[in-house]
Amino acid sequence: MSPALTVAFVIFVLIFLLRMPISIGMLVAGAFYFVVKGMSLDSVCNFVMTTYYSNYVIIAVPLFIFTANVMNSGKVTEKVFKFANALSGGRRGALGHVNVIASLVFSGMTGSAIADASGLGKMEIDAMKKEGYDDGFSCAITAASATIGPIFPPSIPLVMYAMFAGSSVGALFLGGMIPALLVAAALMLYVSIMAHLRNYPRAGKTPLHQFMHETLAAIPALLTPVILLAGIYTGVMTPTEAGAIAGIYAIIVSIICYRALSFKGLLKIIKDTVRDTGSVSLMIGAASVISYIVAREQIANNLGKYIIDLQLSKTGFLIIVNIIILILGMFMDTSTIQLVFVPILIPVASALGINLIHFGLVVTLNMMIGLSTPPFGMLLFITANISDTPLGTVMREILIPIIFLLIVLAVVTFVPQLTLFLPKLVGMI
Repeated sequence: MSPALTVAFVIFVLIFLLRMPISIGMLVAGAFYFVVKGMSLDSVCNFVMTTYYSNYVIIAVPLFIFTANVMNSGKVTEKVFKFANALSGGRRGALGHVNVIASLVFSGMTGSAIADASGLGKMEIDAMKKEGYDDGFSCAITAASATIGPIFPPSIPLVMYAMFAGSSVGALFLGGMIPALLVAAALMLYVSIMAHLRNYPRAGKTPLHQFMHETLAAIPALLTPVILLAGIYTGVMTPTEAGAIAGIYAIIVSIICYRALSFKGLLKIIKDTVRDTGSVSLMIGAASVISYIVAREQIANNLGKYIIDLQLSKTGFLIIVNIIILILGMFMDTSTIQLVFVPILIPVASALGINLIHFGLVVTLNMMIGLSTPPFGMLLFITANISDTPLGTVMREILIPIIFLLIVLAVVTFVPQLTLFLPKLVGMI
């Protein structure tokens, strides 16, 4: 490494160890790099503004954040939960299955694991605790099922990945459908096993008239992903335009259909969205500075040459990437992994002939598993906090669901057709 890069790396590590915000760490490390290099910041600012903040695709991110906040603010989460409850039938451990089904449905509206866990998760955990489910199990399945959100379309992380990889957002959305369904199936299998081992309560069967009532009540919310995906794949709208339409539709559903959103509530949602967007924008800007340094130092090119010299197969490379991201996910926020490390790996994957749609779904699923992985999985902290459950209890309980998630990750990694089948079917790749 050059002296400037060494200084930047040391500064970044120190700030990380001090538990300061990662975005601040990246900016400070970048500033030290430019000072040591004797460079002007003008070129860097120009690079950031023209490459990222003028990128049309990235506008979809605040739009989907806004949609998620609207969906979480009113009765939408309640309608989704009741629909999933009616759909689950009278099986043992029904509320555990409801948890997974509701997360799958909700993921088609928000694309955010955090929104799922913090909004819908509160309702799910409270209901499960009232029915006698263990606190740790309730939190663990809520955290694990929330990982479906960024895999099933729409997905904020997949939009971010598309920006870095130059891939089709629509193809990534389609590619995430089968992996998301596999995650849901694996978690429902886990729920079934634990429900029989621990003798969790069996819910009564939902009468047909009640099922129809809950389904009709949920239809306005359930139409959100249908409108989004139909608009994108028929070519009527771009993913960014779809994000805007989703936001408008969410407001209409919350105000007119469910009468659950006041003007004051809408103002609060806008403020929350501005705050969340500001946080994301700061991360993107800071990460783009690091990307500038990576490009200038030719780190990606050198890493690619090194890996090619090792004569790794595609499978061998994916295994190494999975191991690295899983380890990083135990200690780092997923946004840092996606914004700093993944862009370095994308050119290497491309050089090895790995389809970037497949690679994007592999790394995104891996990062989402990191959200539930001890000791610093964000979803563990959220579910423990909203349910007043000891964090250690949640961490112990999450280990088995993680095994199920890792099995799905392995299947998605080694069977590329699971992610490529639907995009190929509609001619997007």
